[in-house]
Amino acid sequence: MTDDAASRTWTVRDVVRWMTQRFTEEKLDSPRLDADLLCAHLLGCDRVGIYLAMDRPLSASERENLRALVRRRLAREPVAYLTGRKEFFGLTFTVTPEVLIPRPDTETLVEAALELTGPVRADTALRLLDIGCGSGAIAISLAHARPAWRVTATDLSTKALAVARENALRLKAEVEFLEGSLLAPVAGRRFDVIASNPPYIPRNTVLQPEIRHEPPGALFADDDGLALLKEILSAAPAHLEPGGHLLLEFGQGQDALLTDFAAGTGAYAEIRVLRDLAGAPRVLHARQ
Repeated sequence: MTDDAASRTWTVRDVVRWMTQRFTEEKLDSPRLDADLLCAHLLGCDRVGIYLAMDRPLSASERENLRALVRRRLAREPVAYLTGRKEFFGLTFTVTPEVLIPRPDTETLVEAALELTGPVRADTALRLLDIGCGSGAIAISLAHARPAWRVTATDLSTKALAVARENALRLKAEVEFLEGSLLAPVAGRRFDVIASNPPYIPRNTVLQPEIRHEPPGALFADDDGLALLKEILSAAPAHLEPGGHLLLEFGQGQDALLTDFAAGTGAYAEIRVLRDLAGAPRVLHARQ
């Protein structure tokens, strides 16, 4: 879609085909999906709306706005930051470069929290804590699924908490947000479930270009990525009710090290690893 072609009529079908070709040439992971999402964002509809509007012509200003989005995507800026939203656990979250983009793998943690507490406790006012909430994806998803629960979420970033509060308000989820590092904002309090997707990427890791756009503070940790995971494992028992559950997302190759560390604390009656939909070890479950 060059300036030389400005005089021709470009339909939604034309621009989707053009974007898909450009993204394929640049070896992006999901060229057609990216094209659909950016075009849907431009037109203010969903992907179904794109297919219903394939013959709709685009105005000159729409084409220019789309070219700007394409340039940013070719610079490997994530689609979620370009559109300002990301689907997670059936909900649409606002995301900005101040927060980590929610990922499907993390839904394993949300599902585990719901399954561990059981359907008979769905209407019980269980207390749940989400450490390092970012966009609020975990806390809000659980508060949305279990309105009776008392959900608290912490984060060190004021800007991330602003995004999380906006999401909770828009999605009508009751969540208490507290600013501070890890468990410091909830000193003296106990919970039935503590969940966290903390930074766990080793600092020397070579990342995909898209991930480099995300906040480093939400990605990297010392001690080969284990520092914050170990800190939470050590501190959580003082904040868990008897029989309470700790759920921690972790990275590739960290499962054995974490289970050994958790066992070494002597604080947990049960320790196991849960796998994500791809079959990869993803979440550590430790029960007090």
